[in-house]
Amino acid sequence: METPKNRNWKVLKSEYLSSQPWFTVRREEVELPNGNRIPEYYIFEYPEWINVIAITKEQKFVFVSQYRHGLGITAYELCAGVCEKEDASPLVSAQRELLEETGYGNGNWSELMVIGVNPSTHTNLTYCYLATDVESVMAQHLEDTED
Repeated sequence: METPKNRNWKVLKSEYLSSQPWFTVRREEVELPNGNRIPEYYIFEYPEWINVIAITKEQKFVFVSQYRHGLGITAYELCAGVCEKEDASPLVSAQRELLEETGYGNGNWSELMVIGVNPSTHTNLTYCYLATDVESVMAQHLEDTED
């Protein structure tokens, strides 16, 4: 498959509306390659993310039960989180998050893919990992803002 032709939009104006740790957003006026303009296009800046499909030695999946205020529900989901600046790599971030959120660690790790979850408006990538043969190595260690 050949690489698609680059069709960058021209940024005519850009301004930050908020620059907070979990809410950095800018509004841009852009011009498309065909000359059409979009007067208000919003871009959300986030750090890189990870998620982990974790499977124990007993072939059981490891999920996290969390309340998600945006959806207003509590549900099971994959272990996921943010790549912290002090983490040496996305893999280190993934291993750290799995251990903190679930208490599971060790095992065999492989990167499945790197995707832009919402590349039309988000600046970050998500690194997706498969961890097999993980085992319970410590108690779950949630942050103060996690339930």
